[in-house]
Amino acid sequence: MKYKSIARFVRYSPYKLRPIADVIRGKMVQDALGWLVVHANKRVVPIKKVIESAVANAKQLDNCQPVDLIVKEIRVDEGPSYRYFKPGAMGRARTQRRRLSHVQVILENKQPSTNKEV
Repeated sequence: MKYKSIARFVRYSPYKLRPIADVIRGKMVQDALGWLVVHANKRVVPIKKVIESAVANAKQLDNCQPVDLIVKEIRVDEGPSYRYFKPGAMGRARTQRRRLSHVQVILENKQPSTNKEV
């Protein structure tokens, strides 16, 4: 079964979050969380929280443990961007953009469960 979690309006640029997502895509959940804990970067915090939320969803719905799950899909999409102005050369105003991200994680069981109902 698939378990999903979404974090919207994350205050990091998707261009900075995507390389982190590429590293953990397809890994076991425990390995991914372990890597995120030791990675010395503040940008891993929202991705770690989203994965932990998806693990909590798996526990709540089907009592699955993190050792049984893999990161099937992780997407970092672009959210809205805030625009503001800073002073530029010769009295002009330069547009600055603060980009936001939407992070979506889908976890799946390692092996498909073979529930045989009578």
